[in-house]
Amino acid sequence: MKTSVFLPFLLFIFSSSIIYAQTLSSKILDSVTQKPIPYVTVLLNNKGVITNEEGRFTFLLDKKIKETDSLFISCIGYESLGKPLNLFEGNTIYLSPKAIELKEVIVSNKNYTPREIIARVQDSLQKNYRHGFTKKRLFLRETYHNAIEKSDYRIKESTIAALNRPFLDSALRSIPKKDAYYTEMLGDLYGNSKKDEQKLHLIKASELYDKSKRLNLEVLEERFNEIIKKNVKTDSYFKLKSGLFGTKLDADELFEADVDSTDVAALNEQLEKTKKDKEAQKKFFAAYKRRTLGNLYSKLPIFKNTDYNVLWKPRRYELTLEDYTYIGDKALYVIRFEPKGSEDFKGRLYINSEDFALVKMDFENVESLRKFKLLGISLNTYLAKGSILFGKDDDGLYSLRYYEVTKGNRIGFKRPVQIIEKNKNVKGRRKQNELHLKIDAAFNGQNKYEVVVFDVNPIDRPQFESFKEMNDVLPQYMSDYDPEFWKGYTIMEPNSAIKEFKSEVQTNK
Repeated sequence: MKTSVFLPFLLFIFSSSIIYAQTLSSKILDSVTQKPIPYVTVLLNNKGVITNEEGRFTFLLDKKIKETDSLFISCIGYESLGKPLNLFEGNTIYLSPKAIELKEVIVSNKNYTPREIIARVQDSLQKNYRHGFTKKRLFLRETYHNAIEKSDYRIKESTIAALNRPFLDSALRSIPKKDAYYTEMLGDLYGNSKKDEQKLHLIKASELYDKSKRLNLEVLEERFNEIIKKNVKTDSYFKLKSGLFGTKLDADELFEADVDSTDVAALNEQLEKTKKDKEAQKKFFAAYKRRTLGNLYSKLPIFKNTDYNVLWKPRRYELTLEDYTYIGDKALYVIRFEPKGSEDFKGRLYINSEDFALVKMDFENVESLRKFKLLGISLNTYLAKGSILFGKDDDGLYSLRYYEVTKGNRIGFKRPVQIIEKNKNVKGRRKQNELHLKIDAAFNGQNKYEVVVFDVNPIDRPQFESFKEMNDVLPQYMSDYDPEFWKGYTIMEPNSAIKEFKSEVQTNK
């Protein structure tokens, strides 16, 4: 069936679920509670997507798709659903909770203790999971929410009249109390379980934030620069001190001279510098994404260096066989784990009762992962929770399907700060001007990382070594969410917060 005939047919079937040509979108709900079901696996012709936390998914339709092709939907604890596209109706799909038949589970295996189950999982890691080098097509979404909880200060001394309380108050007002930043990327990750053996081919990337808040800071920076220029000599340098610690900054590093538009050599030099800066930005962006993905992969619970080490050090945990459940027709053990002593995480393991493969892990920290307080500076990593899902590939080996983790940090700063201008050429008393503050500030940030893996293909080391990173992609900025940006690509459906994001400049127009 030709696409031009098939798409109107799907439009009739899925009603408003078709959001673009050649894509279909739907929402998956619990048939009993009517609530969205997150992290559901949806397969069409062996290609998979995962529903977001609102139960939504969008599927890119291949031209080869027929109306008789089947959509397979599976989720832990629910009856699996699989039927041809032309039998689905409406833009909502309901899954029914699966009844647990304990006898069926217990008869299929010996009545293992939780520790014996974990031991069998560990014994089966090599044969169950894909090890070695792979090429993975994946999508990474990072969400950053930052908030200023406290921003108090006291001026003890200022010899530059313009650097006074009204100016500093306006500076604080220019800094947003709350801010959100979203970035997404699609690419191919080459590598193995080691975070240092990773290469990334970026395909496309975006960033979504309110640039108007950044503009406020740019205006503030311009005002600050004007004040400095009027009050500071060009041969000065600055000493930034906080207690016993200090650093030096030359005045000429703060400002760049304007380029004469008639000076061709200077203009060419500036253009070359701009080009190099952009190349450096591309390399930095790609390297940051590669490190992020490498760190996430290396911490999977199936590897020894993981932070979620219950499979490797089960004696450090209180293990409880809490329940049984299903994914499709496969029975799963549900084991709750809680630390006995100094371990950081509690959670649940979902383990296939046939091959003893870990198919899902939910985890959450039981106490702060890191606390630091010294000389008025404090850090509290108070939150780290998420879910990890593995799926079985066509060759029977398991690999990562979805990884979600949210991390939270509180940072405090309660210290005196001095900005001292000193002059290189003035004899005698070299101190020229000074701004002396006492600052009491606190910040709270939550970062969420979501990785969806669509395809996994094994490669060997020579293939890995021969791949060369291009580093030629920068994220495209969006002031408002643009549903057209990812048209033609398979990604994880954005949640409502992202879809409804609008910059204040756009809103106030």
